[in-house]
Amino acid sequence: MSSENGPMSPSERVVALDALRGVALLGILVINIRVFSMPEVVLSNPTAYGDLSGGNYWVWFVGHVFVEGKFITLFTFLFGAGVVLFTRSVEKRGRSSLGLHVRRFGWLVVFGLGHAYLLWYGDILVAYGVCAFGVVVLRDHPPRPLARLGVVLLLIPSAIEVLAGLALDPTVIASTWRPPETALQAEVETYRSGWLTQMEHRAPAAFQRQTSGFLGYTVFRVSGSMLLGMALFRWGVLTNDRPSQFYRRLIGIGAISGLSLVLAGVWYIQASDWSAGAALFWRQFNYWGSLPLAGAYVGAVMLYCRWRPESATVLALAAVGRTAFSNYLLQTVLATSIFYGHGLGLFGQVTRVQALGIVVAIWAVQIPLSVLWLRYFRFGPIEWLWRVLTYRSRQPFRLDRTVR
Repeated sequence: MSSENGPMSPSERVVALDALRGVALLGILVINIRVFSMPEVVLSNPTAYGDLSGGNYWVWFVGHVFVEGKFITLFTFLFGAGVVLFTRSVEKRGRSSLGLHVRRFGWLVVFGLGHAYLLWYGDILVAYGVCAFGVVVLRDHPPRPLARLGVVLLLIPSAIEVLAGLALDPTVIASTWRPPETALQAEVETYRSGWLTQMEHRAPAAFQRQTSGFLGYTVFRVSGSMLLGMALFRWGVLTNDRPSQFYRRLIGIGAISGLSLVLAGVWYIQASDWSAGAALFWRQFNYWGSLPLAGAYVGAVMLYCRWRPESATVLALAAVGRTAFSNYLLQTVLATSIFYGHGLGLFGQVTRVQALGIVVAIWAVQIPLSVLWLRYFRFGPIEWLWRVLTYRSRQPFRLDRTVR
């Protein structure tokens, strides 16, 4: 049973939802490792830094086609679902949910600002917290209007980029698409230096993402995906409540349409010889292909959870999902300790194949640690702190071993 004034107990959670969150969280690291280990530009243009031949090319290719944009989309769907789940849970206990929601996501913004400026500029928590303030007002709307509005919001940055690609002289974006070697080496030296020196890049990069980057792109992508997640939750898609045939169709249609778009994008940019003039158009293939492919992943995880609900794999993924906030920050701590100058200082020195090996090593820490932690505690450490700050009261932390 859950406390009248507290969050849901583990027994009330949907295992499939948690497992899906775990899959998303682990998958995100495959892409984030690129900017943990190399200059920021490699996220948009992998030819700008590092070797991109042989195994390194195939690591990039598989990551781009199957991972990039897909797992962050999944994570954002689930965040939108979490808005509905949280407010419903609070209202069932006879409390007003809006005030708690504002406090909850206000603290998320605070956590995100600390994460962005003290650890890593690629933080997504600030954007999630700010967007959550807006989408919550639509939480009681029927799922179909939520999905429609979500698609409309997603269209906005896509249209802006296409129009910019048509109007701009390619030389305008050439310096950001392929920065000069001096700029790349300066970024490498910055992150091989101590923590304070890293602020020279981290602070302006985080500020740009939270201002012009947020207003021109992120707010639409995140809010639109959150609304789609709210709709999918209301439809029962994310809670494994739809028939198996529905999930099989979701896998088939999502995989075929998503992969077709993403692979067409790879062909287009390579046929254009990675030119700056093709850059903004190329982004659209993966931008839209990620959505149906993320849907296919939802279907696959739901069917697997239905097939093997008590398997070690499902329970391990669910454990990662239940501690996703803590694990997200742990990924940053581990990766920056490996790549930045206050740790091992390997920034800019590893290949893409080696970086993928480090991803697997971090997974090998996170997965068993999450399972072990939840044998003794109800929540991850950061999840627990977040709840304490939200409810302004001490929450139970250690697991009552007599109640399973």
